[in-house]
Amino acid sequence: MMQDRNIKVKQQIIQAIESDSLPIVNSSFTPAEVGLSNTQLIDLFESQVMSRHLDFQSRIMQKQGQSFYTIGSAGHEGNAACALAFRPNDMAFLHYRSGAFVIQRSKQVPDQNPLYDMLLSFAASSDDPISGGRHKVLGSKSLFIPPQTSTIASHLPKAVGTAFSISLSRKVKVDNVLDKDGVVICNFGDASSNHSTAQGAINAAAWAAYQSVPIPIVFICEDNGIGISTATPKGWVQANFEHRAGLHYIQCDGLDLLDTYHKTQQAVEIARKQRKPVFLHMRTVRLLGHAGSDSEFTYRSNEYIEDTEAHDPLLFSAALLLKHSCLKDKQIINLYKNIESQVEEISQTVITKPKLTSAEKIKHSIIPPRLKKQYLSKVSKAERTQLFSHEKHNVSKKQHLAKLLNWTMIDLMAQQQNIVMCGEDIGAKGGVYNVTSKLADKFGPQRIINTLLDEQSILGMAIGLAHNGFLPMPEIQFLAYVHNAEDQIRGEAATLPFFSNGQFTNPMVIRIAGLAYQRGFGGHFHNDNSFAVFRDIPGLIIACPSNGADAVEMLRESVRLAQEEQRVVIFLEPIALYMKKDLHQEGDSLWSFDYVPPNDAKPTKTGQLGCFGKGKDLCIISYANGYYLSRQAEQLLAESGIHCTVIDLRWLAPLDESAIVKAIGNIKNVLIVDECRQTGSISEALITLLAEHDKDFSKRKVERLTAHDSFIPLGAASYQVLPSCELIVEQAKRMLSEGG
Repeated sequence: MMQDRNIKVKQQIIQAIESDSLPIVNSSFTPAEVGLSNTQLIDLFESQVMSRHLDFQSRIMQKQGQSFYTIGSAGHEGNAACALAFRPNDMAFLHYRSGAFVIQRSKQVPDQNPLYDMLLSFAASSDDPISGGRHKVLGSKSLFIPPQTSTIASHLPKAVGTAFSISLSRKVKVDNVLDKDGVVICNFGDASSNHSTAQGAINAAAWAAYQSVPIPIVFICEDNGIGISTATPKGWVQANFEHRAGLHYIQCDGLDLLDTYHKTQQAVEIARKQRKPVFLHMRTVRLLGHAGSDSEFTYRSNEYIEDTEAHDPLLFSAALLLKHSCLKDKQIINLYKNIESQVEEISQTVITKPKLTSAEKIKHSIIPPRLKKQYLSKVSKAERTQLFSHEKHNVSKKQHLAKLLNWTMIDLMAQQQNIVMCGEDIGAKGGVYNVTSKLADKFGPQRIINTLLDEQSILGMAIGLAHNGFLPMPEIQFLAYVHNAEDQIRGEAATLPFFSNGQFTNPMVIRIAGLAYQRGFGGHFHNDNSFAVFRDIPGLIIACPSNGADAVEMLRESVRLAQEEQRVVIFLEPIALYMKKDLHQEGDSLWSFDYVPPNDAKPTKTGQLGCFGKGKDLCIISYANGYYLSRQAEQLLAESGIHCTVIDLRWLAPLDESAIVKAIGNIKNVLIVDECRQTGSISEALITLLAEHDKDFSKRKVERLTAHDSFIPLGAASYQVLPSCELIVEQAKRMLSEGG
């Protein structure tokens, strides 16, 4: 029955013209009144028809096993008029019903072949110019459309961030990608507007605009009244957004190309000239169900489906063409049939094109291409002296981790004008732990940005900044808080190179304060000891220093990785070690270190291990707090006649398998100390690594000491579920006593 309905929708425009039963168009405008010529109106209709026949063809190809994705744009083709109202280099973050938008925009840029390119994507061919066969996505580097997969509003935060970046580029020196008077487009459906991510992003834009911060963005809510099978309450979208502070609301009829174009022009004018966010509420319908596998008859009545089909935007557009004498009825039918034949013919070509045939080829775009451009600015001795004038009595003294991180960021921001930091309380307050202290005084509020309390918006801002030539360093105040926004890393920043075949990237260094052992500031959400959420994200780099000396060089390397290699880096800072100065006893200053200026530095490369001691009785492998505790245990064990080598992983992803095996050498006893939970921790990965890559694994005694599978409680009770120096010593002695 659904197939019969698809055929009916396909044929109804011809039947309606032949039977003179096109809908009556009550448009308030003529083409000339909205600034369109008859030729342009015909061109818009052609884009709509192209998009529709692509939808039909994708379903035919899917049934033949030649296409793998059938969520189409049928009913939403009015967004072709939206595309025409913007410049082709206004960056557009689109959803999966934007086929007509992409086609219309492609007509504004030379040397484009949208039908061929999109059909290559349908067929998952490696010749697909945007994803290289990795997914059916709408995107194009030359069209300024970063690719999106089947998103539920996850693209809204980065769209807001990109809009913010355009205005910021007027104040901060940067090799920006987008025009300084550019506008950002972001469209989504009515159901998606209810998602917390959408609500947060729109709120962030309005929050900024309310304070006169320029946010030149047009949100286009394409309201078809339903999300898969769940109806949107009538009037809900308008009631929700019409009177929002800081947000201009405009409504248009997506079935009427003239009204849509006119209202989009109004929205663009406000966004471009006033630099304010606009919510364009566009009425649409959804035809052919949610996707090819969706049977509307299970949740919609036949009468409702037929009424929806009677509101097909192509019928209304055809009626407009006739009303304004743009084309005659036979010309419309010929155009429709010619495009149908063209799409069918191209589809037979694309199915013969190559596919991805190996894991290596598929994974190739996980790691972005390296940039060769020099990015460091020279900082004179006088400038640097001024930057550190507030610390002139301290710079020659050994310091703890927090202070050394702060100084490193001062130097980095002076060297790289495109670095922008954003996060909660990082400005005048200097962060919860004063790690960003004085940065706002030295570099101003344009580069040290206090954000609203929303991790999704913080990371979305960072992604958007990266789209426009900035190098963002967002801060997440506590590790546990990142779970509110992990999809911005997992589903957005880390996947963009993969789904764009390396053409789009989101380079950034995400600083996160975390891990356990923090005294006087308790509970799970301030002592979270799990970063498992990051470890299985392909291409993501995780840095985790245990001391200030390492932190300086690792942060510099992280910035280099982001800038030169376009990588997304998680820089995990152990809170409990921020202010730690001593190792074994008060006043020994063994966990305080000299600050090495950039010109005297020896880089700590990705995967490079830290090693202490040359003992052959036991090798302890750890990181962060666990490494600190292991160093304490090493001295106690030495006093008992047990001599150790202690390895600091430093870089938690990717792990350097060969370096770890080499560092262990011929030591037969290996103890992995992991401050994170027994289940899902990095110690599991280390055991697997040794089993798979260490030829002497069967000859070694390998054990691990981990935290319990528990959340962290308040106060002293927290130490009952975490590894300790005493437990390390105890387990090490037992391993040796058992004759390992």
